[in-house]
Amino acid sequence: MATLQASLNLITASSSSSTSSFDRRFVAALSAPKLPKLLHLSLPKIQATNIEELHISEGMAPTTNTQMQKKWSATENKDAIDMAIIKLYAIAEAVADRVEMHANIGEQRNNWNKLLSNSINAIILTAATMAGLSMIPTGTNSVWVMKIASTLLYSAATGLLLVVNKIQPSQLAEEQRNASRLFRQLHEQIRTTLALGKPTLKDADDAMEKMLALDKAYPLPLLPGMLDKFPALVEPARWWPSKRPQRQQQQNLSNQKDMNGWSQDLEEEMRGVLGVLKRKDTADYLRLTKLVLKVNRILAASGPVLTGLAALGTTLAGSSPLGSWAALVGVAGGALASIINTLEHGGQVGMVFELYRNCAGVYRFLEERIESNINERDFQKRDHGELFEMKVAIELGRSIQELRDLGAASIAYKDEDTSTSEEFAGKLF
Repeated sequence: MATLQASLNLITASSSSSTSSFDRRFVAALSAPKLPKLLHLSLPKIQATNIEELHISEGMAPTTNTQMQKKWSATENKDAIDMAIIKLYAIAEAVADRVEMHANIGEQRNNWNKLLSNSINAIILTAATMAGLSMIPTGTNSVWVMKIASTLLYSAATGLLLVVNKIQPSQLAEEQRNASRLFRQLHEQIRTTLALGKPTLKDADDAMEKMLALDKAYPLPLLPGMLDKFPALVEPARWWPSKRPQRQQQQNLSNQKDMNGWSQDLEEEMRGVLGVLKRKDTADYLRLTKLVLKVNRILAASGPVLTGLAALGTTLAGSSPLGSWAALVGVAGGALASIINTLEHGGQVGMVFELYRNCAGVYRFLEERIESNINERDFQKRDHGELFEMKVAIELGRSIQELRDLGAASIAYKDEDTSTSEEFAGKLF
């Protein structure tokens, strides 16, 4: 019994001492002063070797700074490619929409040309018939009615001719057809770039510049914004972005290692083709463009003048000798005006002018492409030589061997007087 009591006293004492010790620690923690904040806590930097050791200890391959930079560069390159693809798709959608717009407007303006030409001819012939019938003596007031009606019809025809000759609907239609074809060509180029894979932001910027250049070359609005149909200075059509001319530098091509498919012979061949294009094709189409423009100016001015004279002659027509001559002017002027209107708008002289101007533009575009390549001294910035030669041959409607023969023959023509016996570079049109 005494032993049990002693054990209980020992347990109670130890429990009391432990409880009092815990209370003291708790109170001390509550009453302890707060430590100041560490404003600048610097941790030891982990060196690359430590990281490698950590990877090795964990059974992983070591990662160097070069590998990390390659990963970052690959990520940035992928982001740039994705952005270029998105931009190219957006531009392709806009280009496809412009193809439809120009095709629809071209068809509409072609209908204008047909309807307005037929309507004006009908008005002129009706006025001429009334002017002739007004000379038949009937003894009634119907003569004056026919004279007034004929004068009004001639006046209306004069106003319509002035408007139609100013806007040249056949030329407008040809502009829209060219624009539709060129926008479709740009759309195919964008699709090819996307199909080849890994487009760059420069490809997207180039496509954007080409689209805006086409918008400027072939505007959709009629008034204002319409191209001048009777320009004082005749130049080839231009639908491509302007590039800063490069200064040509002579350099020994044989010393270059990677020439991107180019050679000294190929460069000389391209120079020969360029000379033929300038001397023959572009110059000839510019000459034809100026000739057609002169004819169109004469026809455009003659139609309203003749209908105006016919209206005046019909007004002065009468039974006197002077009135008879005036009536003859009224009838003959209307007939001649109808013939001229048919030649100008039925023959679509404005369309022929735009066609020749566009052909000259095609050859001018080819000239600038050849010049930009042969004047560029960095071969990596040029188009691939063999591929470029094939493209030039295709655009000229020749085989590669025919293109080489043309370049070789052009080098022999040093004298400008002998250039008249040269053949034309283009066989396609």
